[in-house]
Amino acid sequence: MDESTLIRQAKSDKEAFGQLYERYVDKIFNYVYYRTGNERDAEDLTARVFFRAMEHIDSYEDRGFPFSAWLYRIAHNLVANWHRDHSRRQVFSIDGLEHWHVTHDGPESTAELIEDKEALLQAIQRLPADRQDLLIFKFVQQLTNTEIGAIMERSEGAVKSLYYRTLQELRTELTERPRRQALLRSLWRARGGEKPAVSEKGAG
Repeated sequence: MDESTLIRQAKSDKEAFGQLYERYVDKIFNYVYYRTGNERDAEDLTARVFFRAMEHIDSYEDRGFPFSAWLYRIAHNLVANWHRDHSRRQVFSIDGLEHWHVTHDGPESTAELIEDKEALLQAIQRLPADRQDLLIFKFVQQLTNTEIGAIMERSEGAVKSLYYRTLQELRTELTERPRRQALLRSLWRARGGEKPAVSEKGAG
């Protein structure tokens, strides 16, 4: 059954909504898990996403985007509220890197970015939440810029620009960090083994 027909039926038929749930629950759970790093919280938030979707499906309007974009938008908001309410630092799970689908449409090959996954993870965790979301949508969920724009409420052009800037900044971070660390080690040796004024962690 095509999606538009299923959505129409789901507005009055819980069984049809259950089919939508089965179709998208794994994708929504994966996104939430990557943003929380906690399976239990991811399961709870995923359930809330679909409960909220079921409550509001009568008001859903097809605007040319996949139904999943609407679900991701709900999940995006719930995750943001979860971080705010719990005063938690934004999280990007390393599992997200393990499931990256490497592309070649960035400033340079994205494959180069994931050679040092630990360094990349640390760099991503320093990014603002919206850029972490963008990377998950792009590399894990493999959404198009149009779909991502619908979720993040940005134009397709704005998403593309943010994507390129994010990759460029990650590349710069991964290139410059080893140089800064080498400089700090040199300063440490020059001071006769004294602790440098700025730690390597602080320099990153």
